[in-house]
Amino acid sequence: MNPRIHKIYVGSFFVIGILVTVMLGIYGIGYYNTSVEERVFNIHHTALKPSGLLGHGFGIIGSLMMIVGVAIYMIRKRIRRLMNFGLLKHWLELHIFLCTVGPIFVLYHTAFKFGGIVSVSFWSMVLVVLSGVAGRFIYLRIPRSIQGQELDMQELLDKKEELSGTVRRMLSEDVMAFSQYQSFTSTERYKNLNLFSATILYLKDVFEIRKLTAALQKRIRHLDLIRAEKKEVFEAAKEEIILARRIGLLRTFQKLFHYWHIAHLPFAIAMFVIMFIHVGVTIVFGYKWIF
Repeated sequence: MNPRIHKIYVGSFFVIGILVTVMLGIYGIGYYNTSVEERVFNIHHTALKPSGLLGHGFGIIGSLMMIVGVAIYMIRKRIRRLMNFGLLKHWLELHIFLCTVGPIFVLYHTAFKFGGIVSVSFWSMVLVVLSGVAGRFIYLRIPRSIQGQELDMQELLDKKEELSGTVRRMLSEDVMAFSQYQSFTSTERYKNLNLFSATILYLKDVFEIRKLTAALQKRIRHLDLIRAEKKEVFEAAKEEIILARRIGLLRTFQKLFHYWHIAHLPFAIAMFVIMFIHVGVTIVFGYKWIF
């Protein structure tokens, strides 16, 4: 998938998610703003109540989206035969889309009213979504190959050395720029920090690195290089700064990702178990939608 198609692919997910949220909200705002006692008199009650034609449909669509979203990502990730079938990050993006828009449909299915055991499933779903956002952030901080496989330390160091050689060769005449560059490409910067200290330094460095890359870009403009070489050295310098930070924080993010799995999985299991019980009870009591 080339970058342009990938942008369209991800952008369409974002647009669909926004449209679903806004359009369903606009359509049902009069109903959802009505008190529970008075909803039965609302003209949209028959369609939008949890057992109604639309309300029940929202629940089915949302549940299926979440089930499919989890299933396809797990299958793609764990079955060897499928490991070369598309990039893992593209499947992860589809997983995130389905497991974000799915809960939105479920929220409209509840008509913003939930209680009892179903509320446990709902709040588990909310925690799964929120922890999924955090997991996505951590996942992106762990360097991976183009196929989505986690790179080992030696591969990362080799890549860093290659980038460093490019920058060193072109910045050798500008001692100050090269000195600034080296200060932020040292993997020792994050060494022996605990989780809290590493997080604080990481957030602080977000702003420091922006200043550094802006300063480097100004200095690179004055180098006696052709335009393509200036762009090459700037991109290599920026990439190595990011890579050095990720190498320094690799162990920290790996630990975080491990802890994230421990927290994310129980919520997901609780959500699906209660959801299946809810569906089973619904069917037993005869709520079969249009079937």
